[in-house]
Amino acid sequence: MSIVTVVAKLIVNEAAVETVKTELLKMIEPTRMEEGCIEYRLHQDNDDQNVFIFFEMWENLACLERHMTTPHFSCYVAAVEGMIAEKTVHKMTRIA
Repeated sequence: MSIVTVVAKLIVNEAAVETVKTELLKMIEPTRMEEGCIEYRLHQDNDDQNVFIFFEMWENLACLERHMTTPHFSCYVAAVEGMIAEKTVHKMTRIA
């Protein structure tokens, strides 16, 4: 299977930026230790602090799908419920 690259964009409700940021940061270390995680980086937009972007690389789609069933991911989802205004996730395969 091919490496899967993920670019995920979150737009957070303004009042919840610091709470969501804290929850996102909690996911970094355990996710980087997951089997199949090649790269997992979080960014915050310099001009719009409500925007967060994840850049991820996974050995394959199965590893990514397993990530979304981990306890730390589930805890994050529960903790930020209702705080995310918009979410876009692109799962991509490198072609060149």
